[in-house]
Amino acid sequence: MTDEPDETDENKTRKNGLYGGVSAELAANMKEGWADTERRHLQPITQAPHTARRRAALSALFPGELLVIPAGNPKVRSNDTNYPFRPSSDYVYLTGDQSQDAVLVLEPREAGGHQALAYLLPRSDRESGEFWLDYHGELWDGRRNSLTENERLLGLPCRDVRTLPRRLAEASGPVRLLCGYDAEAEAALSDRVTTERNIEFRAALSELRLVKDEFEIEDLRHACRATARGFEDVVAVLGTDTPTPERVVEGTFWMRARIEGNDVGYASVCAAGSHATTLHWVRNDGEARPGDLLLLDAGVESRDLYTADITRTLPVDGRFTPVQRQVYDAVYAAQSAGIAAVGPGAKYRDFHHAAQRVLTEHLAAWGLFGGRSVDEAYELGLFRRWTLAGTGHMLGLDVHDCAKARTELYVDGTLAAGMVLTVEPGLYFQPDDLTVPEEFRGIGVRIEDDILVTEDGNENLSAALPRSADDVEAWMARLRS
Repeated sequence: MTDEPDETDENKTRKNGLYGGVSAELAANMKEGWADTERRHLQPITQAPHTARRRAALSALFPGELLVIPAGNPKVRSNDTNYPFRPSSDYVYLTGDQSQDAVLVLEPREAGGHQALAYLLPRSDRESGEFWLDYHGELWDGRRNSLTENERLLGLPCRDVRTLPRRLAEASGPVRLLCGYDAEAEAALSDRVTTERNIEFRAALSELRLVKDEFEIEDLRHACRATARGFEDVVAVLGTDTPTPERVVEGTFWMRARIEGNDVGYASVCAAGSHATTLHWVRNDGEARPGDLLLLDAGVESRDLYTADITRTLPVDGRFTPVQRQVYDAVYAAQSAGIAAVGPGAKYRDFHHAAQRVLTEHLAAWGLFGGRSVDEAYELGLFRRWTLAGTGHMLGLDVHDCAKARTELYVDGTLAAGMVLTVEPGLYFQPDDLTVPEEFRGIGVRIEDDILVTEDGNENLSAALPRSADDVEAWMARLRS
């Protein structure tokens, strides 16, 4: 990383350069001798026809209204360093673009429908010296596409985002804004956007994403394939005789995510031993020891930002102990029942109930309900002490996709072909839980796959990874041979 100037006044930095004044000779020199790098033969991005259809669907929902969907701005990590930028999923869904500070605007036409415009930062100005005097100019942060290049790539007109506040201030009529991503856009429309309208808009954007198109499904397939290779990488580094730090597991998977995708789609859970009983174990500061189980919940986010979400629970030394297998087989049976319940026309909650019912039956057989019947234990929800979470969620650009959709269309809705969801039951026996046999304490097992609803049933997009205990053991042995 380059050294930072002591000067903290941004305007002075831009005026005088990073390390003091700029001579007239240097300023003149920096304007000259630069080749023309405009790319004039670009083809539209692969998903441009899909994003156009998505925008048309959104337009039809809000006739006559100005629609504003920001990508978002960089977020400060500490002092003067930012987190890696990741645009809002709704902006990506509607444009295929990943530029920071960008905004998609759908302007209503008098004749009906909307004119879509992408407001983006253009190339840095060489004449003014912005490209090198501004610490976020292209000389520092890298080349940006020109507005003309972006028009060719995205298939929609592009404008300078610095003109947007004035355009928004001049707008009349009803407005919908995706809030929480761009403070400047929100300030320009502060007296025009209500909480109720914001909730309605966010719900509509989520609901558009419930059914995936061909591009999205293929990208999710790629993310699942890459994730499977990441799991294979992890098996290769697990020590059979010595402990493996959880952060070695995390780093190994992350490297695959960066090689084949954009990043991980969420913080990886690399939970060994009793850490596997904590659903959101992302500290990853323990060790995977031979004889323990490793619960790995991780997903590659593709370069188009669609993420896989897969969990496997692996015996570190390659073989389940009898009690580990007992718990694992119960979860496997529950997951199989859940997957079988996924199909077009099924209620969304069906796969959850199918999986949880099987887990309740196993828990009852192990005597954990004090003699209560399976029906009674299920009705009272007693199984939840050890199953903890729901059995799955929608998947796509977000790991918990479509999160703002209305309840009646999501968790109380009906599955349709093109939906993608996870099926991920688990059993988690806390190490201090005195209500379970001692040999169960500290065991956590989850199995998770990404399931596409098809016209006649479902497709397991993550089927490249083994699920049954026997297959897991054989797969690990094969990778280590």
